[in-house]
Amino acid sequence: MDVVVLTVDQRSSRSGPDLVPATVEALSALPLLRGFERTAGDEFQGVLADPATLPRVVERLLREDAWNIGIGIGAVTEPLPDTARAGSGPAYLHARQAVTSAKNSPWHLRVAGDDPAARHLETTLWLWAAVLARRSARGWEVADLVDQGLSYDDAGQRLGITQSAVSQRAQAAGIVEGRRARELAGALTAELLGAAVPA
Repeated sequence: MDVVVLTVDQRSSRSGPDLVPATVEALSALPLLRGFERTAGDEFQGVLADPATLPRVVERLLREDAWNIGIGIGAVTEPLPDTARAGSGPAYLHARQAVTSAKNSPWHLRVAGDDPAARHLETTLWLWAAVLARRSARGWEVADLVDQGLSYDDAGQRLGITQSAVSQRAQAAGIVEGRRARELAGALTAELLGAAVPA
């Protein structure tokens, strides 16, 4: 069975607060094969098989701008243990390689796997990261409301601004481009896992 293993390491953890508990808790609501848990020090790890989950995890981590993100794609030794950190196999080795190289890579993110298409997913995530990096707090405010299913008009009413102002914030935040990138990342992940491409 091919899966995605994420090994995530906090950057500059010695000079700042421990962000692992809050981030692991926030990610626990997502559909995961094995939930995220601290492995050692400022690192945590999780396993997922749902292609649509990876972009949601990555978006959260990129938004926090505090992590080296290693994504490993491949097989795991079965049966998979009850906890993520007890697992082994190629996907785990790829994730370890990826998080190590992420420390000196664009957007502190790398994807590793036996399939050459892993590079395509990595490129997509880098380009998406560039879009998200320019998003202001106001842009994220609009993006979060739109992700909840609100129209621009409804979002404007919620924020106390005009629909035109919402549109301007959305354009500056690259919301349309971000959505497309999220969809593409999910589709590429599905192809790598041999799963059905998400609609």
